[in-house]
Amino acid sequence: MKQLDILYSDDHIVAINKPAGLLTLPDRFKSELPNVRGLLMEQFGEIFTVHRLDKATTGVILFARTAEAHKNLNSQFQQHTIQKVYHGIVSGVVEKDEMDIDIPLGEDDARKGLMRPTARGKSSLTKIRVKERFKIATLLECMPVTGRQHQIRVHLAAIGHPLLVDADYGTLTEFMLSTIKRRFKLAKDTDERPLLARTPLHAFSLTFIHPVTNESQTISADYPKDIRATLQALRKYSVYVSYSNDEYFY
Repeated sequence: MKQLDILYSDDHIVAINKPAGLLTLPDRFKSELPNVRGLLMEQFGEIFTVHRLDKATTGVILFARTAEAHKNLNSQFQQHTIQKVYHGIVSGVVEKDEMDIDIPLGEDDARKGLMRPTARGKSSLTKIRVKERFKIATLLECMPVTGRQHQIRVHLAAIGHPLLVDADYGTLTEFMLSTIKRRFKLAKDTDERPLLARTPLHAFSLTFIHPVTNESQTISADYPKDIRATLQALRKYSVYVSYSNDEYFY
């Protein structure tokens, strides 16, 4: 396996740019599967978990290297003072430039391990802001205030704009260039490979108070290759056209 992309490390904390397909923590039933914490322990020794990312999600993930730093960062997460910024590509055109999605979430009794909107669920708040619109999709900045399981994915689906690929909360399991490129042609005896074959959600940045220096610190992570390629294709083949209110067509 390739070496972890370490974004920042000192004697107290370490942050990496997590690749897609890598677990944050050991699997309960398949402990031999590679995971971020295990790989960091091989490099740094003792590692403490303060938050996690889904297996398919990429981007910034922060760990503590001491018990004291762990306690401090845990407190910041519990008090919702850490600012988490995610970028996600969703289906459809989101019309509002900014929106607060305040929908309680609870476990989905019909689908083990998944969540659903429910009035009996826990209070859940996600702030979203449009970064870029395309003809069939939108690039969003998502800031979860609370930290429920699958919160961003469920909230986006609840407003009718699931992530462009999301087998659990959306409709597509992969996204092809042929979906948006007219007269798309393949070479003979070749199959089209998807631009995206996972949920396009990226933990773009994390802002927190350093547990020892007490200074505000922001750590950011570049987009992975599949998200970059998808955005490039959307910008070229799925251009958003906006019409003013005084334009009429008959």
